[in-house]
Amino acid sequence: MTLICFPWAGGSPEVFRSWAGGLADGIELLAVRLPGRGPRIKEPPYENWELLLKDAAAALSPHLERPHALYGHSFGGRLAYELARLAATAHPGRTRRLFVSACRSPDTPQGRPHLHTLSDHELREALLHLGGMPPELLGDDRLMRLMLPTIRSEIRLAETWGGRDGGGVEVPITAMCGRADHVDGRAGMARWSSFGGRGCELVDMPGGHFFPLTHRPHLLDVLNSRLGAPGGQDQL
Repeated sequence: MTLICFPWAGGSPEVFRSWAGGLADGIELLAVRLPGRGPRIKEPPYENWELLLKDAAAALSPHLERPHALYGHSFGGRLAYELARLAATAHPGRTRRLFVSACRSPDTPQGRPHLHTLSDHELREALLHLGGMPPELLGDDRLMRLMLPTIRSEIRLAETWGGRDGGGVEVPITAMCGRADHVDGRAGMARWSSFGGRGCELVDMPGGHFFPLTHRPHLLDVLNSRLGAPGGQDQL
């Protein structure tokens, strides 16, 4: 079983490295690096969902044709869901479970105001308040000039996403929401049950919007209990 992981807007795949040692035997970890990060920092960000999904599906095709699960957080949760829909056609039966965390359901309106419309200074202040990036990184003007276009573009994709065609996915969904998340909490995630054709569970997690950073052991427990136990891929 390969667990394919997608980070939040502007998030680094390096955050998933620390998960590898805590995952159950038999789960291979694959972290996706999108443009604007690490060695891809100078690549332009995606401006629309269609091209992003086309390129991501093509790059991940060798992994999607084998048994796998998808995990995504916030913006990454939207991307994971959309790829699960594409994989159902291109690689039927290979997606065993979809994990989405801190990610509103496709039919839940995005809260306002939209972060992607803020000025650079206001956006950096908002990111600092959310806690998903180190303060020293947000305070680095040179690095922020490189990273903000990607962060803003992915936040825009996340905030304008929704109402897309399709009736969900025929895989079990585990939706995880932070108890103190004021961005995409339980209310915004409750309707994921309408999009999992083989069942959906809503799991409360300790912490706020970025609980994968602050409560990693709790998250790994959820992943392992659904994928690591014998037959776990079929259990809710």
